[in-house]
Amino acid sequence: MTKLKVSVAGATGWAGSELCRGIARAADMELVSAMARTSAGKNLGEVLGIQGLGAPVFATVDDALRCKPDVFVEYTKPDVAKQNVLSALRGGAHVVIGTSGLSNDDYAEIDRTANQVGRGVLAVGNFALTVVLLQKFAEMAANYIPHWEIIDYAHAGKKDAPSGTARELANRLSKFHHAEPEVPLENIDGVKETRGASLQGTQVHSIRMPGYVISIDAIFGMPGQKLILRHEAGTSAEPYVDGALLAIRRVSTLIGVQRGLDSVMNF
Repeated sequence: MTKLKVSVAGATGWAGSELCRGIARAADMELVSAMARTSAGKNLGEVLGIQGLGAPVFATVDDALRCKPDVFVEYTKPDVAKQNVLSALRGGAHVVIGTSGLSNDDYAEIDRTANQVGRGVLAVGNFALTVVLLQKFAEMAANYIPHWEIIDYAHAGKKDAPSGTARELANRLSKFHHAEPEVPLENIDGVKETRGASLQGTQVHSIRMPGYVISIDAIFGMPGQKLILRHEAGTSAEPYVDGALLAIRRVSTLIGVQRGLDSVMNF
């Protein structure tokens, strides 16, 4: 069996390290390199305590790409993610994006580059199956319910707001129509910012507090009734591994950017 060669950027982080353990267990994958500035020059198996894993850790994308991965997984931070992805595409790899916080303009630029080099990019704000289902159910609801808002919860230290999950959901719902507030924001009496921010026609509220990990509510309302769709994550990164492995296996079938894990799943 020819194994998929994979490189992971952010390999020692909360989600990245769990994914690396999953790749190491997968019979059809080989982790050939990793990127983590604080552990550069070391062996990833030693850093993560994975026996038999010999992937070298590098400080830069260009160095990690010298190991010729088929798929590059971006799991770092929003301020460096776009450049990492563009470098990986130009280096010949397909890319799976797990980092949140990229904008539509960022994805448009990535899509242009991916098409130019004939590579696929699968951008997944959240690999959890419950999030994939929430997104699908929300699209179904938007067909029938004209008003909705999103509440995005995360731990106090999460810098990007809204989260990638909230951005992706707002992007999906914008394809139905804009859920305009009953009272336009310019007519609000009081502090307008308390009504959240408008993102592609959806009001989004981001809460960052201790006690949360990652959660999201999609709230739909019409006279006399409402629907609340909620995803809540625990403290473990394990729920994201299976979805990420699926994305790694499927991204090479794509050209250009596809957003959402469901784009490579059968429903």
